[in-house]
Amino acid sequence: MKELLSVFTRRAFSAQPPNPALWRPWRGPFERWPHTADLLIALLAFLLNILMWSHNGGAEVMTLATLPDVGAYLCAFAANFALLWRRSHPWQVHGVILAVSVVLYVAAPVHGVVGLAFSLYSLGRFEANNRASLVGAIGALVFVIVDLTVFNSPSTGNTVAAIMVLALWYVGRRLRFRGEYLRLLEERARHLERERNVGAERAVMAERSRIAREMHDIVAHQVSLMTVQAGAARTIAASDPAAAINAMASVEEAGRQALSEMRHLLSVMRPVNAEDALEPQPSLDDLPNLVRQVGEVGLAVKLNILGDLSALPARLELTTYRIVQEALTNVIKHARANSKVSVTVEGRGENIVVTVADNGKGAKPVNTGGHGIVGMRERVQLLGGSFNAGDSDDIGGGFKVRAVLPRTLQET
Repeated sequence: MKELLSVFTRRAFSAQPPNPALWRPWRGPFERWPHTADLLIALLAFLLNILMWSHNGGAEVMTLATLPDVGAYLCAFAANFALLWRRSHPWQVHGVILAVSVVLYVAAPVHGVVGLAFSLYSLGRFEANNRASLVGAIGALVFVIVDLTVFNSPSTGNTVAAIMVLALWYVGRRLRFRGEYLRLLEERARHLERERNVGAERAVMAERSRIAREMHDIVAHQVSLMTVQAGAARTIAASDPAAAINAMASVEEAGRQALSEMRHLLSVMRPVNAEDALEPQPSLDDLPNLVRQVGEVGLAVKLNILGDLSALPARLELTTYRIVQEALTNVIKHARANSKVSVTVEGRGENIVVTVADNGKGAKPVNTGGHGIVGMRERVQLLGGSFNAGDSDDIGGGFKVRAVLPRTLQET
């Protein structure tokens, strides 16, 4: 018992708001069981109508002794039970009840249909057509005013009754506007949530594409170096063990560098502490080391740094490095042994021009499934530059890759 009392006290006097995932707004019986509620309203209105008639000189009608009495009874029954359709056909239901009220007022000794009050509220609450709703309310108001002023003497009670007609319709209308406003807010919230989710998915896809390109550049280049150096070590192992050991040391260094770059790249896919220091991305200062690594596999690579290359954005330097890296990887894969390669990075005004040309004439692979050229083109286009690759005669035939990157990044 003490434990239950403790839990109740903690929940009742806790300052924390309810869990939004568990909390739901309270729904009354009119929203939970609308058809049952409408049936009870129609039955209540009909019983009130009979009670009102029995106390206002209409007791003889309730005896159903004559055909007009039966007609009046059936009219009251039809008018009040028309409220069963007050949600789906509000102005039609109101028109039926108003017409029955006029007929009973003219042709029967009884007056008034209780269902008119409910139909007025329903006309304001559920009718989407503003004109039909207003016309129905004005028609009921005219009927009440004519009854209370022409056929009866004006009084304060008559004025209050006329005001009540408009009040019932106005309350229903205001509730409808409020419901529409809340519905629009909910739709807007859902729309914004969908847009946020779509934006998050697009950002994830873009990041995955970027990581895939980075992984391709890292793995393809380093594995190509390792493959060539391992093959050279196997070839000279018997005749020159020392050179073979040096070649395998280069393989080990390339493997370690590939692992280090992949760890750095994949670290963005998991949370890290603020104290974790990340290595910087490759830049133009790393190009000499890249050229040296490629030269160790037997290619004669010449690096030319021309023009003004100072104060470049980090992403521009990274893109330049990756283009040179991928182009040299393609040379290793497809060019002949002892090929010559020229790498030129030149600052020309507002552009950076990257050119990698070789004189290799190795057989071009058919449908290798690689993405090197496509990846380089995508990188350049993302920064608003231009890219082309094809045969060249710059250094005696071969293949050339040329990219023009703007100093001011314009991502597309």
